[in-house]
Amino acid sequence: MDDNHEQTPLLGANGNGAAQHSTFHGLFFDKKHTPGMDSENRIVRSLANTLNVTKVTLFSNYVNVLLVFVPIGIIAGLSDWNATTVFILNFFAIVPLAAVLSFATEEISMKLGQTMGGLLNATFGNAVELIVSIVALKNGEIRIVQSSMLGSVLSNILLVLGCCFFAGGIRNSSAGFSGGIEQDFNPTVASTMCSLMTMASASLIIPATAANEHQLYSAMKPDSSTEQSVLTLSRGTSIILLVLYIMYLVFQLRTHASLFDAEAQADEDEAEVPVMGPWAAATVLIVTTIVVAICAEYLVDSIDSMVQSAHISKTFIGLILLPIVGNAAEHVTAVVVAVKDKMDLALGVAIGSSMQIALLVTPFLVILGWIIGQPMSLRFETFETVVFFVSILVVTYVIQDGKSNYLEGAMLLGLYIIIALAFLVYPDSVAKDIPTVVARSVMSLVGY
Repeated sequence: MDDNHEQTPLLGANGNGAAQHSTFHGLFFDKKHTPGMDSENRIVRSLANTLNVTKVTLFSNYVNVLLVFVPIGIIAGLSDWNATTVFILNFFAIVPLAAVLSFATEEISMKLGQTMGGLLNATFGNAVELIVSIVALKNGEIRIVQSSMLGSVLSNILLVLGCCFFAGGIRNSSAGFSGGIEQDFNPTVASTMCSLMTMASASLIIPATAANEHQLYSAMKPDSSTEQSVLTLSRGTSIILLVLYIMYLVFQLRTHASLFDAEAQADEDEAEVPVMGPWAAATVLIVTTIVVAICAEYLVDSIDSMVQSAHISKTFIGLILLPIVGNAAEHVTAVVVAVKDKMDLALGVAIGSSMQIALLVTPFLVILGWIIGQPMSLRFETFETVVFFVSILVVTYVIQDGKSNYLEGAMLLGLYIIIALAFLVYPDSVAKDIPTVVARSVMSLVGY
C-alpha cells in the first residue's frame, strides 16, 4: 500500500504535465483547433477564434518567419534610423506580408473555382506593387512608379515564368511525367494573353516615340508643349487600356470561359479545404494591407537617401528590387503548381499577373496621377521600352507552341539576368541626357 501511495502522486504529476503540455500545444501549435473555440462564453470564443486565425496565418508559409522584421522596420522608420537600414528592414518586412496577402486571398477564392480564384489571386497578388506605387506617386516619385510597373511585368514573364518552365521541366523530366520531355498548356489562352501583352507594349512604344519626336522638335522650336502632349496621349491611352481589360474579363469569365477553365488539371483527390472562414480571411486581408501601406511608406521615403549612399539608380531599385518583394508569394505559388505539372495554372499566375499590371494597374496609376495632380504618364525611357518589347517578343515565341521545357525556362531566366545587369550599370542620368544630346546633334547638323 505504501508503495502505491508513493507512486500515485508521481502518476498524477505526469498526468497533469501531459495535460499542461496538451493545452500549451493546442493553444500555440495546433492549426486545426484552439481550446475555447467551442466555449459558450462569447468573449472566450472570440479570443480563441482570433488566436486560431493568427496561428493558421503564421504557419501558412515558412517565409512568415520574416514577419519579425515588420515591427522592427516600423520602429526604424519612426525613429529615423539610417536610410539604408530602414530600406532593408522594410524590404524584408514586405516579403512575408505579400505571402500573407496571397494566403488570405487563396482562402477566399477556394470555393470560386480556379478561373475566378486565379483572377482573384492575380489581383491581390499585385496589391503590394499597387500600394507601393500609390505611396511613391503621392510623393512625386514618378520614376519609381514607372520602373516598378515595368519591373513587375518583367519579373513575372521572365523570372517567374522562367522558374516555372525550368523547375517544372527538370522535375517532370526526372519523374517521368509529361512523357519526360515537355509540359503542355493551352496554346489558345497563351496566345490571347501574349497578344494583349503586345498591345500593352505598343501603348508604351507610341508615347515614348512621340515624346522623343516632341523633344527633338521643341529643342529647335521652344514653344512646343511636350509634357502636356505626352500626358494627354498617356491619359487617353490609359482609358483605352482599361476598356480593353474590362473586355478581356468578359471574354475570360463569360463569352469564352471554357477556354480558360483549368479545372480539368485539378486532381479531385488533392482538393484543398479552407482552413478559415471568408470573414476571417477578409479581416486578415484588410489588416495586412494596412501594415503593407505603413511599411511601403517608410520604404519609399528611404529610397532617395539609399540611392545616394549605396550608389545605385532609382531605376534599378524600382525595376529589380521592388518587384522581387511584391512577387515573392506569387513566385513560389507558380513554381509549386508547375512542379505538379499544372502549367495552365502557372501560366495564369505569371502572365495573368503581368497583364493586370500592364492593362489595369499602370493605366489606373496614370488616371490617379491625373486626379491628384501628379504628371504620371506612359512615357517610359527608350531603353526601358525596347527591353519591354524584346521581352514580350521572346516570351511570345517561347510559349506559342503550347509546350515548355527546362531549356526555355533557362532562356527566360538568362534574359532576366542580362536585363538586371544592364539596369545595374545604366544610371538614371543617362536617360535624362540622351534627348538633349540628340537634339543638340541634330541642331548642329541643320545649322542652328
